[in-house]
Amino acid sequence: MVRLKQKLHQSNLNKKQEFQEMEIVTIPCLQDNFSYLLICTKTGEAAVVDPSEADPIRKEIKNQNVKLTTILNTHHHWDHVGGNKELKSDYPEIKIYGHSSDKGRIPEQTEFLEDGDHVMFGKQSGEFLYNPGHTSGAITYLFGNTAFTGDTLFAAGCGRLFEGTSDQMYNSLNNLIGKLPENTQLYFGHEYTENNLRFALSVETGNTKINKKLIDVKRLCSSGSFSTPTTIADEKQTNPFLRCNSDEIKRVVKLMDPENDLTKKEVFRALRELKDVF
Repeated sequence: MVRLKQKLHQSNLNKKQEFQEMEIVTIPCLQDNFSYLLICTKTGEAAVVDPSEADPIRKEIKNQNVKLTTILNTHHHWDHVGGNKELKSDYPEIKIYGHSSDKGRIPEQTEFLEDGDHVMFGKQSGEFLYNPGHTSGAITYLFGNTAFTGDTLFAAGCGRLFEGTSDQMYNSLNNLIGKLPENTQLYFGHEYTENNLRFALSVETGNTKINKKLIDVKRLCSSGSFSTPTTIADEKQTNPFLRCNSDEIKRVVKLMDPENDLTKKEVFRALRELKDVF
């Protein structure tokens, strides 16, 4: 039943998928993680983004009748790479991508991405953005107008700063991911959207678009579906970490942090600290 709802949710993306000749299947893993099976419809070869665990991936590979040739890891955290070793044992020739700075931290990594490199599987060719902040080696994978952001950008939120700095995360969200075309579909790593929207509403109560999206997401999740993907356009309207110039957000930040100079980066820093204790 869950798999059927996944497919219905993904059917909204048919135009994009036909253009790219790539299908995307959302696979829930662990407690609230998302992995994504990317299928090259020309060849029947597939890649998986962030396999948290192996068994749900195996089941979907069998269900879709495809051959897994590639793993795309957005960063080294265990809940995004936990299935690497088992899938490598299933497919010894598999390519496992990650940033070059994650060498030794991503299990079984075979491909070490540097600026200018491309990502390949089947007939699909992708790129990546190096976006440190959540971790020092975090990246986003890009295939046409589709992006896989891992734990850097969530719907209405962003990842915690485990290894990077606030300035790095601001740049990654606003000057890298945030500069993608507004119709870019963003597939993220966790089902945190409802909580993220509650936080967004707490710092921008006058933003009616946040409240509407919160209602929509609660309805969506209660039906057994997922809140992934989102879009750049949607995030610019509802994600406080992309709205650091909002007058209402700046007023809230000033009340909480009177010494804040209200530059975008300082507003971002304050928001991330507020979210850490929300």
